Amino acid sequence: MARFFRGAAPALKPEGAIKRADELLGVGQKQNALQTLHDTITNKRQQRNWNKALEQVMFKYVDICVDMKAGRKCKDALINYRNACQQVNVASLEDVIKYLLKVASQRAEEASKAAEAKLDSVEDLEADLSPEEMMLSYVSGEKNKDRTDRELVTPWFKFLWETYRNVLDILRNNSRLEGLYAMACSRACHFCLTYKRTTEFRRLCDIVRNHLSNLLKYKDQGGRDRTDLGVPATWELYVDMRFEQLRTACDLELWAEAFRSVEDIQGLMLLAPKGCKPRPGLMATYYAKLTQIFTKSESRLYSAYSWYRLFTFTRLNNKALGGADLSMLASNVVLSSLAVLPYEQQQRADADPTAAHERAQKMATILGFSATERRDGRALLSRESLIADIERKGLLTLVPAEVKQLFGLLESEFDPLQLCKVVSPLLESLQTLNQPVTAASPVKEMPLEAFAGALQHVAVAKMVRQLSEVYSVVRVSTMSDLAPFIGFGQAEQMIVDAVRNGYFQARFDHKNNTVHFGGQEVESERVRGHIATMAKRLTRALAMIDPAPARDREQRRARLVALALQTADEENQRMLARKTEIEKRKEEAERQLLEKEKEAEELRLAAEQIAREQEERRKEQERARREAERIQRELEEREQEELKAYMASRGKKVGEGEKLDAKAINREVMSEQLKQQQELQRKLAKLAKQMDHLERARREEEAPLLVQAYEHRIREDEEVFRSEAGAAKLAHRAAWEHDLAEKQRLARVAADRALVAQQIQARRAEEFEALKAARTRALAEKRAARKEERDLARRREYVRRCRVELEEKRREEEEAALRLEMEKKAREEAERQRKLDESLEKQRQRDAELEAKARAEKEAAASAPAPAARSSFVPPHLRKAAAAAGGGGGPPPERPSAAREGAPAAAAASSEGPREDRSGAWRPARRDDGPPRRDDGPPRRDDGPPPPGGGGYRPPAARGDADRPGPYRPRGGEDDRERGGAYRAPAARGGSRW
Repeated sequence: MARFFRGAAPALKPEGAIKRADELLGVGQKQNALQTLHDTITNKRQQRNWNKALEQVMFKYVDICVDMKAGRKCKDALINYRNACQQVNVASLEDVIKYLLKVASQRAEEASKAAEAKLDSVEDLEADLSPEEMMLSYVSGEKNKDRTDRELVTPWFKFLWETYRNVLDILRNNSRLEGLYAMACSRACHFCLTYKRTTEFRRLCDIVRNHLSNLLKYKDQGGRDRTDLGVPATWELYVDMRFEQLRTACDLELWAEAFRSVEDIQGLMLLAPKGCKPRPGLMATYYAKLTQIFTKSESRLYSAYSWYRLFTFTRLNNKALGGADLSMLASNVVLSSLAVLPYEQQQRADADPTAAHERAQKMATILGFSATERRDGRALLSRESLIADIERKGLLTLVPAEVKQLFGLLESEFDPLQLCKVVSPLLESLQTLNQPVTAASPVKEMPLEAFAGALQHVAVAKMVRQLSEVYSVVRVSTMSDLAPFIGFGQAEQMIVDAVRNGYFQARFDHKNNTVHFGGQEVESERVRGHIATMAKRLTRALAMIDPAPARDREQRRARLVALALQTADEENQRMLARKTEIEKRKEEAERQLLEKEKEAEELRLAAEQIAREQEERRKEQERARREAERIQRELEEREQEELKAYMASRGKKVGEGEKLDAKAINREVMSEQLKQQQELQRKLAKLAKQMDHLERARREEEAPLLVQAYEHRIREDEEVFRSEAGAAKLAHRAAWEHDLAEKQRLARVAADRALVAQQIQARRAEEFEALKAARTRALAEKRAARKEERDLARRREYVRRCRVELEEKRREEEEAALRLEMEKKAREEAERQRKLDESLEKQRQRDAELEAKARAEKEAAASAPAPAARSSFVPPHLRKAAAAAGGGGGPPPERPSAAREGAPAAAAASSEGPREDRSGAWRPARRDDGPPRRDDGPPRRDDGPPPPGGGGYRPPAARGDADRPGPYRPRGGEDDRERGGAYRAPAARGGSRW
């Protein structure tokens, strides 16, 4: 008996899946147990209805995946479990991920301890075995202990690293899973730091960086749960992750990766919501790590600025900083500033000035300075600016006396012969100036002796510069004696570098062992005061060579005094006018400056107002979104509570954290209500039947009783009628007698009544006549007033009609002008359309000619004789045509007479019906074609009796009109109809097949 596949088995419930997995594990079938749990986790019904048992399934699944090192299956299950519980219970997903990382870490540590192997020799956990290792494993029969340990330990660490990558990929860019994402990132950094995994740390940084770039790239395509960096809490979380990344990079001594982390932090600061800044502790760590990065990169200027920013920020935000901490920080600032070479900012010009400027702006932003700021006319980041800031901020008051003395020697003293000799003992004493710092200090170790080498180079550069201003030639031996702490080779290299960067002019004469200062170029700083001195000395020399006589000098002096007195007033007026003009120009410049500042302030205020409004709108939208989410969440919670209360009222238990389906419960309630209604209808029908029998019996019993009661009621009504009729007669008689007596009594006052009535009628007639006359007068007055109003209204109506006629006349003139303009435009448009139609008609004619030519070529090609067939076989329906054309094959068989006789009838029938396309091409069925013909095979059983000629196949021409259900015309031309309408191949008909 054949067996058919009925599909996979239905997924078990969580409790049943755990039980089944335990049974399979008991018999050693881990793969089947894993598949059973996987089917339960990925089941759509379980994802829609999360419960606590599903979490236990995940724990069991994680144990099996870790045991089998099945990272891909674990990732697939985590994705499905995330979809199931991220809207209901995020804490459950957190517990599962923590458990996964914990179990994977424990297995990796246990394997490492058991094998006593380290990962130092493994460069990349994601790389496969090298060819050498694979060759060695196949060739050598015995494995040494180190290679065996690595083969046991490395797979576990590879699985652990894969687990970290999978977890980060699952939790990325989800607002509900931000905390889990930060936790996983922190643990991954701790893993890299613990096991010194530099390659994996670089990949981790790239992964996190790609997640952020994708978030920013597709921020407009976000869904409901997409991460929004505009939320302050989310932004702070991402900033904390970058600072953790920076600390780990510095601890691993990956300085390039640390600098990229610094750039990431700056990029996040540009995306910071309004009013959000990193915590002071993080910024202190940021500047502390910058000092390490720039020190390792030997960027002395940036390192000095990092120390300066660290000192100012810590002093401003850390009130618990002690005196020793401040002294050590200030000493590092001063020494790092002095260690900057005085010609470092004048290094070789970059090939691309734009790139150099952008790099300078970037470094200024990283160090916390505005890229457009200028102070005291100096460059933004320069040694002179930093030295000036140190003196202005009073840092020299916080440093030890030795550091202060060293600052004075290198910056203000001019003693080239004793400079290095005095600086040397001060540099040696730097180690003794180190003081222990407290826990409040952002940097735990600040050795001052680290600046000794750089300060020696600066001292030598200063000494050589001062020597070049005093001497023109110095012996090499003398210069070596002046700088005893540095060798001649280093000094020579340093002097050449200073000369290359334009700090001073010098050249070595190794033949005579001398150093010559100065060159062909004139040094502007050296001759700045010499020109004035030379002018004074030349004047004194001329006076000594050609002294003027005393008398001539007195006369010349008197003439000059008289000339001065004459021109004093004019000069005074000119100076006053100049002063007034200068004041006016100053006032105008100040006014323009104030206007510019006012405009800039207005623009700034407007920009701030716009930014504030945009921020308010964004906050309002965010508030509305959160309110909508809160309301939706409350509605869902209320609905769940009502459902749970309803289920509890029905005596059904609901598990903790279980989410009820309202639709399913409604369907169940409706089903129960329908059953109750049907049961009630059944009972009502039964009761109605019982009541029908009771009513029938009651009516049968009460029928004679009703007859008796009716007869008794009739007798009682007759007695009541007789008694009431007698009483009515007596009452009527008494009323008549009383009315007759009253008439006789009132007949005595009839004459007086008539007199009073006559008087009243006369008085009322007079009053009526008076009122009638008054009404007539009022009507006449109203008629006259109405006539005047009517005349006035007619005049007003006449004026209004005149105005309307004028307005209509003006409007008609405008409409006529507009109509003329429109007619002109219409004529122009018609002319343009006519020309366009003519061009299109010409184009159509050309296309028709081309199509006719192409059709003629096709017909000529189709009418050409077909090539001779290779086979001698000719189908029966083509044998006659082939014989006529001279082809091979025997003569065709004789057609039956019925076929020959039926051909004219078929042709006549076809001429009466709708004509078909004679070209032999296919056309779609038409409405007037009649029902479809069933001549494509033997007749069916329900088509009726077979034709008289038998049940075999007959050609259409032989069947006649009676056999066809509708009008029929044989395909082809007149020749085909003459031959009886038999079928011919398209090639034999002389036309195209299609």
